[in-house]
Amino acid sequence: MDSRRTTISQIAAEAGVSVPTVSKVLNGRADVASQTRARVEQVIKEHGYQRRRSTTPHGPRLLDLVFHELGGPWALEIIQGVERVARETGVEVVLSECGGHRTPRQEWLDSVLARRPVGVILVFSDLDHDQRAQLEARAIPFVVLDPVGEEQGGVPSIGSANWTGGLVATRHLIGLGHRRIAVVGGPTETLASRARIAGYRDALVTGGLAVDEELIRNGDFYVHGGYEQGRALLSLPDRPTAVFAGSDLQALGVLRAARDLGLDVPRDVSVVGYDDLPVASWIAPSLTTVHQPLVEMADAATRLVLELANGANPRTTRMDLDVHLVVRESTAPPATPAP
Repeated sequence: MDSRRTTISQIAAEAGVSVPTVSKVLNGRADVASQTRARVEQVIKEHGYQRRRSTTPHGPRLLDLVFHELGGPWALEIIQGVERVARETGVEVVLSECGGHRTPRQEWLDSVLARRPVGVILVFSDLDHDQRAQLEARAIPFVVLDPVGEEQGGVPSIGSANWTGGLVATRHLIGLGHRRIAVVGGPTETLASRARIAGYRDALVTGGLAVDEELIRNGDFYVHGGYEQGRALLSLPDRPTAVFAGSDLQALGVLRAARDLGLDVPRDVSVVGYDDLPVASWIAPSLTTVHQPLVEMADAATRLVLELANGANPRTTRMDLDVHLVVRESTAPPATPAP
């Protein structure tokens, strides 16, 4: 069967259901038995069916913005960027979260299918193959912002130069004279965390320093994880003189751990963060950090998904925005020069 000519009635016949049932599945209606829904979705997937998007708008144009977990200044930066573009284009934003899961639950997807938004932006989360197929079948484009896993062909995404960020942060510390430099990354399964640690490793190697696995820790990108791992590192008999944290929130945890252990920042230990959230310039000492353009990333993701919704063919659907180091008060040469 030619997917370009596949009709709802043909899908209904092959799935052994009525045309209204197929329509209910396509529209995300809840009043369809799960087994029936799965059978219809399978036929849709097999034939690569794509529903034509209506050219006549019904109600407000909606854009779904979904986080794996809401809360904190990081999410506010993303929301700000999305809202800025949404206001310009007359689109309303629907905000939701996955409850900490990297892949949204089917219940969330069902609600999206029922809303029929112009597009979906997934922040620090991703869709599995079947979920992508369900959105594609309804002609609902999606963009992943700050991808979690490995890059997948054909999945539009906006990220940042994470490897470069890890490299410049560590080179800054090496340039100050530090030789025992620790890193507190994010979750091991996330692409951004692995890339930042890879940049850290490469900076050490190219700087002629050995990579000490004892100084490489993984947290959760939040304050508590930074505190736990920072305290463990700074309690070592031969503690590091500098710590590169994989997020500003983790850096805050490291700063608290240093204070609780009676260490002065930056005299006893230098700390570098990642993100350059507004709080980085408010705290004392102000935080040296890698500026990740979160608002600009959100802006780019929103413009990309709206381009796709309008039927455009963008020159590229995969972008990594540049990062740079912002030097403030939390880094300095080690108190005792390294040999």
